[in-house]
Parts: sequence; structure tokens; C-alpha cells
Amino acid sequence: DIDRRDAARKIFDEAASAHGPTLTWSETTDESIIGAFVQQALYADLLVLGQRNPSDPNAGDVPADFAEAVVMTSGKPALVIPYAAPTDRIGDNVVIAWKASRESARAVSASLPFLRTAAQVHIVSWGEPERVAVAGQALDLAEYLKLHGVKTTWHREPGEPAEVGELLLSRAFDLDADLLVMGCYGHSRTRELLLGGATRTILQSMTLPVLMAH
Repeated sequence: DIDRRDAARKIFDEAASAHGPTLTWSETTDESIIGAFVQQALYADLLVLGQRNPSDPNAGDVPADFAEAVVMTSGKPALVIPYAAPTDRIGDNVVIAWKASRESARAVSASLPFLRTAAQVHIVSWGEPERVAVAGQALDLAEYLKLHGVKTTWHREPGEPAEVGELLLSRAFDLDADLLVMGCYGHSRTRELLLGGATRTILQSMTLPVLMAH
């Protein structure tokens, strides 16, 4: 829609004219919005995406699975902003949803600039600590972050509940978190996404910004 595009461009131009980082405007000329965006995402350090608002009459302009498709396909970390929650502060009080996996590790690495300046960093995990077959002192997430100057508080929960996504959002609320860091689980096959239950729940019901990576 040309009118909505022009309105968005006006907002962008106003932001670009203010003091701050240099901003540039780009727009896709291909009907494959996700494909074009993913191609450009390859040259970014961090993507900033918006959660889709299903009640927005203009939401039909963007594919329903846009955010998850971009994260899963590009391999780049993304900060996903919820449409309903206030975002006047991001990164003062961070919760890391930790699972000893590639996805979680990539999300934590991408979030280091936030973690280094955060007032509080909480680690939430379920189940027993991972067992490692190494001699001497083995590293864990708390020690890794300590090497980066990040102090953490670890909250270990017994077992892994079936509805871990809802429970994770509840824990983040209880801890007054303003940023959730987590892995994005699943795999994609040409516009067909198969997401883990917790990932889908978070993307659909997020109440705070989420930094995720696949």
C-alpha cells in the first residue's frame, strides 16, 4: 500500500534527521519479502524485528511467519519487539533462558553488548546441570559470562515442564525483566516452519523484547 509506505518513510526520515547513528532506507522490490529481507540480513550484526499483531488490519501486508522465518533462515540473531508491551527500557534486567545447545550459545554471544551493561542478569534453566567429560575445571555459562565481566544469578528449576514457554514468560515477569535471551529452535523448509513449542509460544505471546538466535 503506497499510503502506508509513505507514512513509514515519513517516520523514518524524522528519525534519521535526529542526532544519532547513520540510518539508511531500503525497501524490497520483490514479491518474496522474506527472501529479499533474508538476503540483506546476511550483512547485519543484529536484526530488529516486530512481533506480528494479528488484530492489526494492516498485518496482512507481512507474512504471518515473517519474524521466525527470517531468524531461522538467515542464521542472524534478532531482537524481536512485542507489539503490546512498553519498550522504554531494554537490557537493564536480563533473563537468559539457558539450554546447553548451539542455539542458546549463539543467542548469548549476540547479547553480550546488552549483558555487559545490564544491572542484573538472571539465568533460568530446567533439569540437571549438563555433564561434561573433561578433566580439570569445566566451564559453564556463569563462568563464561564472568570472563566477559558479567555477573549472573542462576535459577535452576527441577525437570522441564511441558509448557516451558508460558513458564518462562512468567519467570521473566516475576523477575521484572526487560529483555529475554533464548535460542530459536526448529528448522525451516522453503516457507514451511517447524518450531519448538517454547519458541512458538514466546513469539506468539511475548510480553517483553526477546533476543533470539538459531
